[in-house]
Amino acid sequence: MTLSRPKIYFIRHGETDWNLEGRLQGQKDIPLNDLGRVQAEEAGRRLQSVAPQFEDLAYVASPMLRTRETMEILRGAVGLHPESYKLDDRLIEITFGAWEGMTWKEVRKAEPQLAALRERDKWNYVPPGGGESYAMLVDRIHPIIEDITRDTVIVAHGGVARAFLALCCGVNSRQAASMDIWQGRVLVIEGRNHRWV
Repeated sequence: MTLSRPKIYFIRHGETDWNLEGRLQGQKDIPLNDLGRVQAEEAGRRLQSVAPQFEDLAYVASPMLRTRETMEILRGAVGLHPESYKLDDRLIEITFGAWEGMTWKEVRKAEPQLAALRERDKWNYVPPGGGESYAMLVDRIHPIIEDITRDTVIVAHGGVARAFLALCCGVNSRQAASMDIWQGRVLVIEGRNHRWV
């Protein structure tokens, strides 16, 4: 008999101006915009609807500004102390290296061959200038999953969500690299299953 893994409530940070402009944020520390703050409140209400004992969950966030803002707003929205949560540096977003701050259109114009290489194999491609592939990100995220001992709310990033889906739910790398990761919603990961709330 195998013990079931704790449930994970994964929340991507709310929108930033760079999200709105389609810029690669990666590890640049961009704050939420007004819509992002509304989305953080919405995520808090959705969490409350899907996790009746939400006050008993563990809460962990990426240390980036946009994830901390999202966590504090969503906790406030459900009546919890905004700052009573843990940070985990391993949850920081994937880095796009030299491409951070650019849109995909700008990347394709500036470096068409490299952009084409990434399109062929998004999961394993390492962007220039110290970038990280999704495969590398999975190696960074894997120990976090091993460390989760109770039902947990995680506020992090789109790339990190893809790594969780691959590791926890067995989503294949090609599909995981291209999935929509929603803002203002909750990705519930239960065993090998996942659903958006």
